[in-house]
Parts: sequence; C-alpha cells; structure tokens
Amino acid sequence: MSRIGKKPVEIPKGVDIKIEGEIVKIKGPKGETSSKYPEGIKVVLDEGKLLVERTIETRDVRALHGLTRNLIANMVSGVSTGYQRVLEISGTGYRAQVQGNKLLLALGYSHPVEFELPAGIKAAVDQKQTQITLTGIDKQQIGQIAANLRALRPPDAYKGKGVKYAGQRLKLKVGKAGKK
Repeated sequence: MSRIGKKPVEIPKGVDIKIEGEIVKIKGPKGETSSKYPEGIKVVLDEGKLLVERTIETRDVRALHGLTRNLIANMVSGVSTGYQRVLEISGTGYRAQVQGNKLLLALGYSHPVEFELPAGIKAAVDQKQTQITLTGIDKQQIGQIAANLRALRPPDAYKGKGVKYAGQRLKLKVGKAGKK
C-alpha cells in the first residue's frame, strides 16, 4: 500500500472542497482550482480531512494512488498559501521588466524578449531588475513557467551569465590558458 496515498490531506481553515463525480473542486483565499482524478481511485471528505482510497487493486491504480493524493495536497496548499518561484538574472545589461501580463527581458540578444504570462501567474521584478518572482496557485504551472524563462538564456558554463533559479549553484568551467 502506498505510504503517501494513505496519509490524509489536512484542510486548512478558509478552504472549501466539493467532490462532484470524479472531479475535486477546491476554493480558498488565493483562488479556486479543480482536477479530475483517475478511475479506480475514490476521494472521501471526512471531518476536515481528505482521504484518497483505491477501489481497484491493479498495478496502474496502485501507481496513481500516491500521485493523486499529492496532486490534491498541492492544490489545497496552493489555494491556501500559494506558491512562488524566484529567478535571478546575471550578466551585463541583462534585466527584466513587467508590463501588464508580459515580461520584457533584455538577455543579450539583439532584441528584447517578450514573454507572455498565462492567467493565474503573476510576476514581480525587484528594484535592480535582476530578480523575478513568480507567484500563483498551481505548483506545476509555476515550475513550467520558471523552466521556460530559464530556457530563454540558461546560465553559461564559463561566466555564469543568464537566467538561473535563486539559490542554484553553478560550477563554472576554467577558460583557456593564455598563450605565452
């Protein structure tokens, strides 16, 4: 039996959960979200806790048991506290600006890069324009947007210029030795 799947999901105050057929709808102070869970899995609301149980004992359902529980727990956490991901931009002339739901990035290309943010994701840039903070209620979407932004100019191996996650440590290569 899945150890993660057996753990109940604690529901914080201010979060409402409705189970309609195979869809879980979660509403909280940060927003609302819904998700469909797979066949063979049953979600039960019981005294302020959410339990994820299996109805069929097949290999596929056993594999999805813990995953479904964690996805629901992430949704509950997202609508109650939200998620954030911080990116750092390093390099001469590299900077970011927020204009509405777009990020304008100067990343050393001959043109500024416009990055459209999807609905539900907000971006904030610090005073120096070198740190981007993404916030939202969907953990997977935040991670994917951060990965897409990093892919625009990943940090290079020699100087470390580019877009990196906050706290990411880069192992820089040694450049060529000069001629004597």
